[in-house]
Amino acid sequence: MAHRVCPWWLGYLLVNPLRRLVQNPLTLLRPYVAEGMTVLEPGPGMGFFTLDLARLVGPSGRVVAVELQPKMLEALRRRAGRAGLAERLDLRLAHPDTLGVEDLAGEVDVVVAFAIVHELPSAARFFGEASAALRPGGRLLLGEPSGHVSTAELERELVAASDAGLLVAARPAVWRSHAAVLVKA
Repeated sequence: MAHRVCPWWLGYLLVNPLRRLVQNPLTLLRPYVAEGMTVLEPGPGMGFFTLDLARLVGPSGRVVAVELQPKMLEALRRRAGRAGLAERLDLRLAHPDTLGVEDLAGEVDVVVAFAIVHELPSAARFFGEASAALRPGGRLLLGEPSGHVSTAELERELVAASDAGLLVAARPAVWRSHAAVLVKA
């Protein structure tokens, strides 16, 4: 799903511990993710959100992280191993035009899509695949960096999400981001 893809080497900046001071993954995710859930995280990079997602789902849950860039995925694999969370993760290499998660149809409780949709060639395709993976009532947490994505572009993404059966349930405040919580109808 290559479009305007973040270079792999920037992944090291994105997992900088100082970022947690202004955008703490546990604070953002805890209201939506619980033990035993299945979470899909497209575009995890080196795992800024992924490791905390693995902690939140606990030993009975799983996080399916789908990444386009092998170097990002390998760094995430190493970080998860050091944190003792590798067994909770299903790490997958994405294909250029699809997430490749057809096997998850109707099984995912939450999709966490932070700073990813604007990098994809088709928001409509992404939201269609995410919606197909979600169980009825499942949620998609959408966050787009306000420095890269205009309000108008976010609104176009939300139209594509609505067309895929994902309805806006909330618009949480997230530092330097446009954000929305979408629910599968």
